[in-house]
Amino acid sequence: MLSTSCQAQDNREAQQQPARQVGGPCEGCEALHEYGDKQLTPTDTLPGFHPEAQAKLKITGTVYLPDGKTPAPDIILYIYHTDETGLYPTKGDEKGWARRHGYLRGWIKTGADGRYTFYTTKPGTYPSRSEPAHIHITVKEPDKNEYYLDDFLFEGDPLLTPKVRQERPERGGSGIVAIQRQGNTFVVNRDITLGLHIPDYTPR
Repeated sequence: MLSTSCQAQDNREAQQQPARQVGGPCEGCEALHEYGDKQLTPTDTLPGFHPEAQAKLKITGTVYLPDGKTPAPDIILYIYHTDETGLYPTKGDEKGWARRHGYLRGWIKTGADGRYTFYTTKPGTYPSRSEPAHIHITVKEPDKNEYYLDDFLFEGDPLLTPKVRQERPERGGSGIVAIQRQGNTFVVNRDITLGLHIPDYTPR
């Protein structure tokens, strides 16, 4: 009985420990917590993904622990991106970071196998064409603060120049993905290694 009580106390103390700060400054990363009362699962479908949608996109992969081999459970991923016109669309009633990130955003939480899947639509390039089309991604581990990973970029994008490739820090691994077509859906696969090229990171 004593050991059970001590274990419960240890668990409470562990939960009260502040998250370890990694990854450096990250404007907007706190948006990862804006999922409200939604029950997170390994799969999420973003607004706009439906049978008649143009440029449907499936994003999938596995999140690994820092060894790059062991699947990582209980990891939250948050993504957001532009619509096909290159804008972050809003409906006018957004709160928090949704006012800047728009409503094309989603959240998952990995299971024991580390797998994740997002169903969404392919983003467009900013009207200024200052950057390749991309999808932003933020990650949260149970014992660390949220931090950003390299954006998803798409092979074949004319704005994905050698200079852009060279400047990528590959946070969490490369975010440059090849697009495959399965029926009327584009599919990309990206595996993520926690802590890879993340400043101040120490494995749990």
